[in-house]
Amino acid sequence: MQDPSERGNQPRDDRLPDGFWERRPHASQVRLVSVNVGLPQVIGATRWGKPIRSGIVKQPVSAASISLDALNLDGDRQADLTVHGGRDKAVYAYPVEHLPLWNDELGTAFEPGTFGENLTTAGWLEDDVRIGDVWAWGEARLQVSQPRSPCYKLATVTGRPDLLKRLVRTARTGWYLRVLQPATVPVAGPIQVVERDPAGISVLLAHRASLPGALDRAEVEAVAQVDALAAAWRHWVLQQIERV
Repeated sequence: MQDPSERGNQPRDDRLPDGFWERRPHASQVRLVSVNVGLPQVIGATRWGKPIRSGIVKQPVSAASISLDALNLDGDRQADLTVHGGRDKAVYAYPVEHLPLWNDELGTAFEPGTFGENLTTAGWLEDDVRIGDVWAWGEARLQVSQPRSPCYKLATVTGRPDLLKRLVRTARTGWYLRVLQPATVPVAGPIQVVERDPAGISVLLAHRASLPGALDRAEVEAVAQVDALAAAWRHWVLQQIERV
C-alpha cells in the first residue's frame, strides 16, 4: 500500500485552499478540509411529482467546535432512516482528492460537501483506509464501518443521472464511520489514525466485494469476516459469495 503522505501527481484545483498540495498530512493524520452538516429538505421531485426529501445538501460548519453523538453531528440529520443514518453510518467522509478528478471528467464545479459528506478529508483514499480503523477526533473516537453505496438522491442534487454508475465504477465511494466515543470535536481537526485494523481490508476491497464477480470467493469471504464491517454491508457481501 502506498503511504498516503507520498502520493503525488494529483490534479490541482483552484477551489482548494491555498497551499493545499504543499501541506500533505503525515501518514497517521487525516486533515479536515471541511466539516459539513445539513437538515432534510426538498431537493426535487419524482417523475410523478412527489417531493424528494433528503439531508444530502450540506453547509460547512463555521463554529470552532461541534457536538458529535452516537448518531449525528449537531445540525445533521437524514430524511429516510430506513436506508440512511444509524450507528454504522453516523458520519460520512469523502476525500477532497476526488473532486478535481470529477470536475475534470464531468466539467462540473463540485466542491466540499457536494457528495453529502460530513467530513471532507485529505491524505487518505479508499485503498489506504481500512474497515475497522479507529480515528481520534479530539476526544471522540470513530471507527470506519463500510464504503458508501450511492443513492439516487446524489444524482438528483447534482443533476447528473450518470454519477451513480460512475461512482461505483471508479470506486470513489468515500466511507462511513460509527461513533465509539461521542464528544465535542474541533472543526479544524486534525484527526489522528490511532488504530489500524489488523485484518487489513481496505474500503476499496470492501467496495469491490459488493460487486458481482469483482473478487474471488476467498477474497469476498475475507471481507465478510472483518468484525468491524457494518452488518448491512456484510449481508450484501455474503450474497455475492453465492454468486462466485
